[in-house]
Amino acid sequence: MLASSEHLIPFLTATAIFAIMPGPALLFSASQTMTHGRAKALMAAAGLHIGGMLHVLAAALGLSTIFNYVPELYTAVKIAGAIYLIWLGINIIRASNATSPMVINGGKSAPRLFSEGVIVEVLNPKTALFFIAFLPQFVDPAMGPVWLQLLLLGWFVNVAFTLADVVAICFTSKVVSSLNKSHIKTRLLRFTGGGILVGLGAHLAISK
Repeated sequence: MLASSEHLIPFLTATAIFAIMPGPALLFSASQTMTHGRAKALMAAAGLHIGGMLHVLAAALGLSTIFNYVPELYTAVKIAGAIYLIWLGINIIRASNATSPMVINGGKSAPRLFSEGVIVEVLNPKTALFFIAFLPQFVDPAMGPVWLQLLLLGWFVNVAFTLADVVAICFTSKVVSSLNKSHIKTRLLRFTGGGILVGLGAHLAISK
């Protein structure tokens, strides 16, 4: 079973609340939709999902707790993730300022966006700390192996988060498609998407 009846309703409620709260993953997904279109943004979201599952696996195996004992490692991973986000955003902004016209669905390949999604999520240590702080609250040792419960609960949370990312992508795509696809507006969308990534990276770098 996923969780005991005593824990199931609070778990589902908390998961739903966290899933719909605007966060880095939702903003990252929206920015990818603005700059690369819906199909490629969905590939980036799939990368986020795989990165999230790696964090879930690490939490289930107890590996993520290392961040609590080695704060220097947490800081190093956080800074690396921040630099990567800022680098991605700057590249998008530079592309939006290029003299040659660029269509919104051009640019990076879907596999590259998938890999970027994985890297962005893996290099966010706050995701690891979230899982090791959130999941154990709903574990009942009487229900079976703790590691298996953590894995199943984390999988469910990650799926919920991914569904929220997909909704954000579809909504952003609807908004983008309603705009007149002029070169100026296309460049503005790419500039906005890149700015979001730079902002996310800066926030990650200065946050505690």
